[in-house]
Amino acid sequence: MTDTDLSPLCIAGPTGCGKTAAALALARRQRVEIISVDSALVYREMDIGTAKPSPQELAEVPHHLIDILSPTESYSAAQFVRDATALVPQIQARGARPVLVGGTMLYFKALFDGLSELPQADPALRAQLDADAARDGWPALHARLAVLDPETAARLPPLDSQRIQRALEVCLLSGEPMSALYRRQRSQGVDWPLLSLEPSDEARAWLHERLAQRFALMIAHGLVDEVRRLRARGDLHPGLPSMRCVGYRQAWELLDENEAAPDLAALQERGTAATRQLAKRQITWLRSMPSRRIVAAQAPDALAQLLAMVAG
Repeated sequence: MTDTDLSPLCIAGPTGCGKTAAALALARRQRVEIISVDSALVYREMDIGTAKPSPQELAEVPHHLIDILSPTESYSAAQFVRDATALVPQIQARGARPVLVGGTMLYFKALFDGLSELPQADPALRAQLDADAARDGWPALHARLAVLDPETAARLPPLDSQRIQRALEVCLLSGEPMSALYRRQRSQGVDWPLLSLEPSDEARAWLHERLAQRFALMIAHGLVDEVRRLRARGDLHPGLPSMRCVGYRQAWELLDENEAAPDLAALQERGTAATRQLAKRQITWLRSMPSRRIVAAQAPDALAQLLAMVAG
């Protein structure tokens, strides 16, 4: 790869492993534009809990698919693939290299593997499923999914509300299991190089400490006040995809318990635990992508290694 190479490049990895820093370092060596691969960064007014790039970082290099939606809206893997693949030739036409950076592995998988034709979201059905979950709990809906689509249910935790809801929605709208629809003819996926910043197995303590420090900084920088402002809008609720994001869900719950003085120690504990679970899921997704080239995120020279891979 040369400095004038305009072929798309993907940089993935679990949360907190330095992907943004890597992309910005690359931007100082090549002319690039960054396409965010992050299901939380699409939302406006959600800056602290999403670790959104700072105004200075956004000014340093063009970014795409950040702040494109209201928190009331939803964004799917199909929408991401459509938007990202449309952006790539536009960026190349400007003489820059498209660099896709993020940790939403479902988006990467949809990009590489292609997409099956699934039913569009149905707001009325989703509202009914949310009401059922509020009454019976998400484990009950997970059990319902296990009857309709045992293959999909087997890979989803009983509290993964967003994916359980989508899988049930697809089953009920199409009359077929989502797993069966996925196995059918898919759209053509891309064949772009994927570099992965991920910790090695023995670096679990390194990652956990890093994630705890990261979440503590979010609290210190005003995560609770950010969630207060979102609640004050009056048009958001915990069932929305935006408010299910790690950090926002936990802060919302604690504000429900005590609006005036939420327990920040409990927020740190719950938020860190949820972030660790997110990172664990991201690593599991990455391991299903055998073509990736891995850089050990905990290595002192991880950034230099990644830049050397790009140059090589």
